[in-house]
Amino acid sequence: MKAGIHPKYVVCKVKCACGNEFETLSLFNELKVDICSNCHPFYTGKQKYVDTAGRVQKFEQRFKWTDDLAKQQAAKKSAAQKKKRKAEKPKKLKKVKAVKKPANKKSEKAKPSQPPKQEGSAES
Repeated sequence: MKAGIHPKYVVCKVKCACGNEFETLSLFNELKVDICSNCHPFYTGKQKYVDTAGRVQKFEQRFKWTDDLAKQQAAKKSAAQKKKRKAEKPKKLKKVKAVKKPANKKSEKAKPSQPPKQEGSAES
């Protein structure tokens, strides 16, 4: 290795947003991180929403998303679905008396079929 071309590798103090501090080696004297192994959901097994710079609050404020609004929207949706189901229900049919058809009577017996006559044949 050439001397004098590599950066200085120093002990670095790492500070997490959760308050955890630890030391490691780095090119910097101090690092500030948002998530560390003590607060990361993968390592802790706890569900946590990481909100950088209040993005969730900005979203909620922009769309005014609250529990009350969500409940109102769900109620409107269920009412619309009920109306749709009610409109789709088939109407009750009126009872109609069945008309009896007279039975077909075969008064004539079936005649045996005769071969068709050919035109232009000489019959005398």
